[in-house]
Amino acid sequence: MLTDLSPEQLATYRSSQTAPAGFDSFWAETLAEAAKHDIDVRLRGVTTHLKTISTYDVTFRGFAGQDVRAWLRVPAGATGPLPAVVQYVGYGGGRGHALENLLWASAGFAHLQMDTRGQGSGWSLGATPDEAPSQPQVPGVMTRGILDPATYYYRRMFTDAVRAVDAARSLDVVDNSRIAVLGGSQGGGNALAVAGLRDDLAAAVAFVPFLCDFPRALQVTESYPYKEIIDYLVVHRTEVEQVRGTLAYFDGVNFASRATAPALFSAALRDTTCPPSTVYGAFHEYGGDKEIAVWEFNAHEGGGILDEERALGFLRSRLGVA
Repeated sequence: MLTDLSPEQLATYRSSQTAPAGFDSFWAETLAEAAKHDIDVRLRGVTTHLKTISTYDVTFRGFAGQDVRAWLRVPAGATGPLPAVVQYVGYGGGRGHALENLLWASAGFAHLQMDTRGQGSGWSLGATPDEAPSQPQVPGVMTRGILDPATYYYRRMFTDAVRAVDAARSLDVVDNSRIAVLGGSQGGGNALAVAGLRDDLAAAVAFVPFLCDFPRALQVTESYPYKEIIDYLVVHRTEVEQVRGTLAYFDGVNFASRATAPALFSAALRDTTCPPSTVYGAFHEYGGDKEIAVWEFNAHEGGGILDEERALGFLRSRLGVA
């Protein structure tokens, strides 16, 4: 059954989330601090025995100059400049194995897949630690540092995500005018954050994006990972407003309203992990040209391979791939 608003209600739904007065200055200062560290991209060729794709183990400087890992995959023998896809990973996952996720390089793109700090053990491999002081939290990362925007986990991750675009821009094989960001679930939340924080993207793709419309999400879903926040507030009863204040700095709704790159979204009407109303909360606020694929009978898997097929056509068109 449908677990959220009807399609007719979704068409008119608007999020109650608003940006804090200090939202733009907070992120400007955060990214300026990160930019003090040279991006310092390091590439090491990886033997995969593939004939059509060359793969590199990448390290670059992310939040606070800390090392972040990634894979770079490019068509074998390509000298560029190529259009690029910078991809972010879903909750609990990392960059995975070198032989995974071959679609984008196979289609002619330079593909930079960012690792996810402190995750990468839930369902795929990771290699990047989260270098931050520990404090009481619910298992997972949703409440790590949640009492202050300056210490919240997603400040570090979103900064890494912005810096991943800088890493891509530094590569000779990449055409800097044709860089897109892409991800599903948490990766989609990352893509929306980067789209709201940069003005040099050619496109953005967010499949069933997570981290959107926190006020709505915390009302309508009992599914993890959002439930990590609910579990935290069950114990920390007096910190509700403080937590809401922090989350407003990381809400995809607020990033979407600042984004200008053409965007492709997807939503699934039976999704309890990222309820469709939360996706529409960001979609309706999105500042650039936008379109959305809606999957009536699917849950958090969304359109699966059909989302990727649609994104491939969208990005080939937007990035000028023949």
